[in-house]
Amino acid sequence: MIDLRTLREDPDRLRASQRARGEDDSIVDTLLDLDERRRSALTSFESLRAEQKSMGKSVSKTQGEEKAALLQRAKELAGQVKSAEAEAEKLGGELDEVLQTVPNIVEEGAPSGGEDDYVVLETHGEPRVFDFEPKDHLELGEALGAIDMERGAKVSGSRFFFLKGLGARLQLGLLNMAMQQAIEAGFTPMITPVLVKPETMQGTGFHVAHDKEIYRLPDDDLYLVGTSEVALAGYHAQEILSGDELPLRYAGWSSCFRREAGSYGKDTRGIIRVHQFDKVEMFSYVRPEEAHEEHQRLLAWEKEMLAKIEVPYRIIDTAAGDLGMSAARKFDCEAWIPTQGRYRELTSTSNCGEFQARRLAVRYRDKDGKPQHLATLNGTLATTRWIVAILENHQQADGSVVLPEALRPYVGLDVLEPAK
Repeated sequence: MIDLRTLREDPDRLRASQRARGEDDSIVDTLLDLDERRRSALTSFESLRAEQKSMGKSVSKTQGEEKAALLQRAKELAGQVKSAEAEAEKLGGELDEVLQTVPNIVEEGAPSGGEDDYVVLETHGEPRVFDFEPKDHLELGEALGAIDMERGAKVSGSRFFFLKGLGARLQLGLLNMAMQQAIEAGFTPMITPVLVKPETMQGTGFHVAHDKEIYRLPDDDLYLVGTSEVALAGYHAQEILSGDELPLRYAGWSSCFRREAGSYGKDTRGIIRVHQFDKVEMFSYVRPEEAHEEHQRLLAWEKEMLAKIEVPYRIIDTAAGDLGMSAARKFDCEAWIPTQGRYRELTSTSNCGEFQARRLAVRYRDKDGKPQHLATLNGTLATTRWIVAILENHQQADGSVVLPEALRPYVGLDVLEPAK
C-alpha cells in the first residue's frame, strides 16, 4: 500500500498518479480526512489514558469525599478511554480498507493513458520475410504432434490443452534454459505453491473479492495463483530481514491459472490466451533506493533470454492505466508473431517499490538496526506462450521447426519434425 507519510507530505503526487491511471483522484481527500480523524482519535485516547493512569496513583493517596470523587471520575474516564480507543480502531480500520483499494503511485516518467498509450523504447531484429505461406502455431503444433487443443477441451473445457511429445520437450527445455540463466545470474531457484491464502493474494496487490481473473477454492479459502510472484512476494511476509542479505533474488517455477474472464472471443485459437500455463518468474527484494537499477537489470536478463530464442521483439513502456494495482512502472517485451502481423507480449517486468512490502509487512534492518520497508520487483523469464513465437518464427516450408541454437541442448533436438 502507499506510504501515509508520503500522502501527508505530498498529496498532489497521489492525485497526479490517480489521474495518470484514469482513476478518481478524490480518494486522496477521503484518505487525508480519515487519517486526520484517526490521528485525532488516537491523541484523545492517549491523553485520556495518561490521565487515567495518573488518577490511579492519586486515588491511593486520598480519603473520604475526595477519594469518592476521584473514584467517580476514574469510572467516567474508564468509559471515555474505552470509547476513544474504539473510535481510533474504527477509523483505523476504515482507513486501512480504503488504502487497500488504492493502487501504487506511478513512477515519474511512465506514460499516462490506457492500454494503447504505451511508448516503444527499443526494437530488436527484423520480421522474417517468408518465401512460403507461414502456418500459425496451432497448425504447426498439431502437425508436429506437439499441441492437442481438442483433447484439452474434452478433458477440461475451452482454453485448456495438452502439450505432448515435442511440445512437452520444448516447454521443459525452454523453462530449464530460463532457470539455468537465472541460477547463473545469482537467483535461488524455487518451486512455489500454486494455492495461497487470501492475505497473500491481497497482500501482493490482487483484489480477492472483486478480481474476476482469480480462481478460488471457497471450501478451503485458497486461491490459485496467476503467477509465482504471489507466492514469492509472500515468502518473507511478516519478517524483518538483515540488510546484509539484500538483494535477495528468487526464480520461481510454477503453473499459473487465469480465468481470462474479460477475454470472451479473444485469442480463442491456440495457446496464446489460456487458463493454465507454466512460467519462470524472477523476483527481487532490494533496498528502495536500489529499485530503479534492479528494474533495469531484470529487463536486461529478459533481453538476454529473448536473444537466445532468436525472434524479433520490441520493448514498450506500459502506460499508467495498464500497470495493474502493484506496479509503479512496467516494461513489456513483445515478440513478433508472423501470422498475426503484430507484436504480442512474452515478458513483463515491474517495479512495485515498497507497495507489496508494506501490505505484507516485509522489512529489513538498516545500518542503524532500524526496520525499514524494502522494495519488490518481478520479471518473467519464460512462459508457455513463448512456444508460439518459437514455432512461428522458426518454421520451415515442410512444416518442420529449426530450434534456436541456445535451446537445442535443453530440448535434445536441433529440428522438430512433423509427426509421420
